[in-house]
Amino acid sequence: MKTLEEFVALFAELFDDTDPSEITATTVFHDLDEWSSLIGLSIIAMAVEEFGVVLMGDDVKNSVTVEDLYNRIISKA
Repeated sequence: MKTLEEFVALFAELFDDTDPSEITATTVFHDLDEWSSLIGLSIIAMAVEEFGVVLMGDDVKNSVTVEDLYNRIISKA
């Protein structure tokens, strides 16, 4: 299983125009300028690829920070 730090790095790779150093475990990702529903779908795909976990749209919508999202994935693994 990937660590929180590894998840944050994978998460940051989904953003083209946001500096990866701006994204930490405590980042409120919905507030990022580049946040979009397309990135939300990319997160769902990444969860399947990297963790073997199926996230639902509500899982992403109801998460606030990057760490919240990681914890949802871990709870489903």
